Amino acid sequence: MASRRRAAHTPLRTSKQDIAALKRAPQTPQTASAAYRLAYTDEEFITSDDTRGIRFQLEYLKPELRLQQRGITSTVVLFGGARIPEPGKPAWAARNEVQKKNLELASKYYDEARRFAQYASLTSEALGYKEYVVVTGGGPGVMEAGNRGAADVGAPSIGFNIVLPHEQAPNTFITPELCFNFHYFATRKIHFLLRAKAVAIFPGGFGTLDEFFETLTLIQTGRMERVPLLLFGIEFWNNVINFDALAQAGTISPEDPKLFTVVDSAEDGWSVVRDFYKLPKVELR
Repeated sequence: MASRRRAAHTPLRTSKQDIAALKRAPQTPQTASAAYRLAYTDEEFITSDDTRGIRFQLEYLKPELRLQQRGITSTVVLFGGARIPEPGKPAWAARNEVQKKNLELASKYYDEARRFAQYASLTSEALGYKEYVVVTGGGPGVMEAGNRGAADVGAPSIGFNIVLPHEQAPNTFITPELCFNFHYFATRKIHFLLRAKAVAIFPGGFGTLDEFFETLTLIQTGRMERVPLLLFGIEFWNNVINFDALAQAGTISPEDPKLFTVVDSAEDGWSVVRDFYKLPKVELR
């Protein structure tokens, strides 16, 4: 990341100059000691329990500065299952024949996510790629489809990856300079919603449900402004969550299901966003 210019002249040495100087320093028991390392180059110190708050801050600040430098002011967020395959590709995550069949059926949402991202990206193109920039969790499945849809129309897109023990290498369609990696789920979630003008939720598992309910809770409690919150897949969501039962039980307001819109196609989903913000119509090319 290119460093920002100083606001004013300073005669003080820079951190980079000191790092370079220490590399040239004589090797003695004192200079080899962990205590002698500059704090910000001391991996043992910076990854300790005591500096966790600093790491939270760094994980917030790095993507924030890069997105500011690109002038990106708003995003369209796509959440969805990593296990959903591209149509015609094997259902690699299936553990039995029932899962294989259902994941192959769900692959239609790969195409819908890809097309939805194209609509967002063509709208972003007209605004200089500053607004409505596609962002995903950066992994495979629906996330890949979102970044791929942006790449289809030559648009940049963002990936917010996270280090996991068994998956989540970044997909190859993310704009490389906008491909971020996180240790903390909490900081990653902040960045997902910080600039969101629309949130699209495609079929997925625990992670997708977590992202949906966090967004819904923030809107319901007034901690986040109302934005188009789209659930893709009428049959899927009707089977997975019984919102009417929650309302009948009194644990949510009867009006709360109106905080989101259930759709089945990219066209229907983008029309909700377009009408909400009174955006011009775009045609896929």
